[in-house]
Formats: sequence, C-alpha cells, structure tokens
Amino acid sequence: MSRNDDRLGLDGNIAHTSETPAPVTTTGTGDSPSFSWSVPTEFVELPSQGKLYPTDHPLHNQTTVEIRYMTAKEEDILTSRSLLKEGVALDRMLYNLLVEKTIDISTLLVGDKNALLVAARRTGYGPEYDTKVTCPVCNTTQDHSFDISEPACNDYAQLAEEYSVELTPQGFLRIPLPMTRATVECRFLTSADEELLLKEAERKQRRKIESAVATDAFRSYIVSVNGQSDRLTIESFIQAMPARDARVLRKIYAAVVPNIDLTQNFECGECGYSADMEVPLGVDFFWPQ
Repeated sequence: MSRNDDRLGLDGNIAHTSETPAPVTTTGTGDSPSFSWSVPTEFVELPSQGKLYPTDHPLHNQTTVEIRYMTAKEEDILTSRSLLKEGVALDRMLYNLLVEKTIDISTLLVGDKNALLVAARRTGYGPEYDTKVTCPVCNTTQDHSFDISEPACNDYAQLAEEYSVELTPQGFLRIPLPMTRATVECRFLTSADEELLLKEAERKQRRKIESAVATDAFRSYIVSVNGQSDRLTIESFIQAMPARDARVLRKIYAAVVPNIDLTQNFECGECGYSADMEVPLGVDFFWPQ
C-alpha cells in the first residue's frame, strides 16, 4: 500500500516470536547502570508463500518474513511531513521494520505487502481497529471496532483450481475467456506496479482526463494474449475485449491473487442490517485518532 488512503487490500496469518520488550541490563559505571531494550519481532506469513518470486529474489520460496514491532521511531516516520508529501511514509516505515534489509519494498507482491502492513499496525496500536463505517442500507455513519489480530491468507493455488485457471511455472495466471475464447496470461502486481497505477489515476484526475481504472489495470497485469506478448497485440485486445470477458477477467484475477482476507461481520446499530464486509482501511489505519 503506497499512498492508498482508502484501501489497503489486506490479510495474513501471524506467528509471534515474542510479545513484550524486555529490559536488558548492560555494564555501567558507579551507581548508574546503563540499559538497552530488545525490540520484539514476529514472523508474518506471506500469502504468496514465496512461490511467485523469481529465484534471485530474497523472498523466493520464503513462507514468512520477520519484522520488528513498531516503536516511537516508526511513528516519527509516519508523521514526517516530507515523507507524507512524497507519499513514501508507509514504505519507509515498513522497510525500517524489516529484519532482512536486502528486501526491496517496491518488489513485494501487493498481497504480501498488505500482510506486513496489517501486522505492523497491530504491533503498534493493538488488534482493535476503531473506525467509522457507513451502513449501505440506511446510510448512517457510525463507530465500529474490527479485530485485525488473526487475518487469514487466501489459498491462491486452490482458488486457481476452483476457477479452472492455470498457474504457470513462471508464476503467471492463464485465464480462458468465454466470449473471445482467448487465453490471457496475467502476472501478479507488485508494490511498484500499484504505485504506478495510483500515480496514473492522480495524473488523469489533475488533468481532468476521463478515468480508465479497468483498462489501466489490464495493461499492468496482462502479459500475453494467446501467446502473443507484444504490447500492440495486448493493447488491441484490451480495447476490443467484450464486456463479459472483461468482467470474468477482473473477477477471477481479484479472487485468485494472493492476499489476506479481512472480511468481517458488520451489524448496523440503526437499522439492524447485518452482513460480511471488507474492513474499510482508511487514513486512520496508521494514523488513529
């Protein structure tokens, strides 16, 4: 999640290695001993299980990533005006928490990054996420508390089987489309890809250009159509793709992409409406009131 104030898209199972920081007495002089504090860490399960990274990536076949608990130093990063203005506060905070510094945040798959962000938030502010929710029936905005302590990873390999789509050895997704009978090969987006999509949406908004969220996303993750990988063929297909094929492609891709699931039950205190909903991760997720 970079500069995405409205949505993180998240989840991940979390295993703890320690829970509270412990003071460690070090050698001092006279009557004034010095102290150091060990910051606890935890291992966060990756939705991708590390299987979708290239062999030269530090997370290749790694199922978990170790992060430190958030401290006041990370809060300083999150409130830095210069970092917020540049839109890099969250990435800088997350990199600061990584124990393994060879990991480039921009190369993380979106779902894996989401899992790390949720874990980081929980270590900093606890498992309760208090926010405002608008009821989709009566349109009343009310306070609601969500529990983010144990989000689950989706089983993307099983989901691929259920949707009758193929995961290639290269980590791509092959999706057959019903109308054109074309087979579209898709890659899973990284944090850098997500950032580019956000910047493109902002650019169009500034210039008052009509939004093209769906087609821009297709351009980001479609790598071939019927085995043809040149950009001209892909662009021609995107422009001519029937709406039914586009809908199927969006639905299957969104369902299969490795991610965390923060769907929880919401019950409206005004009208009594009850349903499962995705936790609305807004600006107060890392900047609670």
